[in-house]
Amino acid sequence: MIETFPVHVPDADLHDLAERLDRVRLPEPETVPDTSQGVPLERLNTLLRAWREHDWRALEQRWNAIGHYRARLDGLDIAFWHVRSAEPGARPLLLTHGWPGSVLEFENMIGPLTDPVAHGGSAADAFHVVIPALPGYGFSERPAGTGWGLARTARAWAELMAALGYEKFAAHGGDWGSFVSIELATQLPERLLGLHLTMPVASPLPEDRESADEAEQLMLAKRDQFLFLNGTHSLVLGARPQTLGYALLDSPAGLAAWLGERLDEFSGEGGVPLAQQLDNIALYWFTRTGASSSRWYWETRRDTPRGPEQENALPVTVPTACSFFPGEPFPIARRWAERRFSNLTSWNEMKEGGHFPGWEQPGVLVAEIREAFLVS
Repeated sequence: MIETFPVHVPDADLHDLAERLDRVRLPEPETVPDTSQGVPLERLNTLLRAWREHDWRALEQRWNAIGHYRARLDGLDIAFWHVRSAEPGARPLLLTHGWPGSVLEFENMIGPLTDPVAHGGSAADAFHVVIPALPGYGFSERPAGTGWGLARTARAWAELMAALGYEKFAAHGGDWGSFVSIELATQLPERLLGLHLTMPVASPLPEDRESADEAEQLMLAKRDQFLFLNGTHSLVLGARPQTLGYALLDSPAGLAAWLGERLDEFSGEGGVPLAQQLDNIALYWFTRTGASSSRWYWETRRDTPRGPEQENALPVTVPTACSFFPGEPFPIARRWAERRFSNLTSWNEMKEGGHFPGWEQPGVLVAEIREAFLVS
């Protein structure tokens, strides 16, 4: 059953947040002149001052104007945006977000994707857009038991698209959205028109390190930096999500620091705009999903391929287009991907942007998606 789901946070929640922000308790400044110890105190104070002025009600108005729904899928209520294009030839497009993002990553792309003529495109560029919130994220229900990882989510997404009347559809994703989209392609390839990924999941084999050229050596160094230092969030959330979840639910300063640090570190030179960071952080706060979204890492550890051999044992045969942004903290070389993705239709490298292109470079990402599915 699909039903409209307007968003409205109780006034009491707004007042509670204001009180917590007024009595926030912060540590002394870091003892280094950089970010090697984590979020600098000055940076967090800037974020908290801006949060005190954030207009959640204005975000609610934008949110509800888009077309927000909930559907019962495999026993869980999943919230999603659904906007149909007026163009008769529009193709269905499923957009899946990741962490520490949300469906808000795609907010500024909905108009250009569904009404391209009004945004510099042609009628042939039109899509019907579906943007679900991952289980335990945003206004989707928080799972009460285990089992909601990649495989189950992909099946739920396929069920949702069928319920909306889309037997075949295109899929886009970055971060966890890439994993879910790839899972769809391996489980139900006959349902997909194609994939567009900003983080195709493909790892180097040991011999790739030995034969790496200069560009690949830089990629490997960046991946190693991410996996062993900047990616510590993955280790924490994959091992002890509940423990950290208490702090994320109880402290707005803690939540802002934890999410804000990743939004800064994983983005490109321009970064994610402060206003959009605050929209996203407030969404996590008011939906109380700091713990449940963290548990996604614990779940996905149990059904994510470990290493290149397991990845390559799950080949992707549907047409796949890839767009890379220079600030991406987890770079991938084409020759690693070609072993897993046997039908690569394009491989484009952008000049600006990072891990969150929907926020950082929405126009570029829209153009890449249009091109990807015109080709495929």
